Amino acid sequence: MTDEGKQLLSTFETRLRHLIYLHEQQRHENAELKRQLEEKEEAHRRLQADYDELDKRYNDLKTATAISLDGSDVKETKQRLTRLVREVDKCIALLNE
Repeated sequence: MTDEGKQLLSTFETRLRHLIYLHEQQRHENAELKRQLEEKEEAHRRLQADYDELDKRYNDLKTATAISLDGSDVKETKQRLTRLVREVDKCIALLNE
């Protein structure tokens, strides 16, 4: 092999090693980003569950407040009770299926 060929082979080998190094760095970064994404998704699921629970409690509180009114807003109370009855009917229908 000529000196030029040896130098080309050496340059190729150096560049190949550098590419392998860069590939490994990208793999590690990708794994870290996937781990962070999983953590964020888990945090999002927890926050969504908390939100759903608070929303349910808020609606329950609104219903309790509407029912406990002294008659000043009877129409709204009747509407809420009607919605609750419909919701219970739907639940019963689902259970019967």
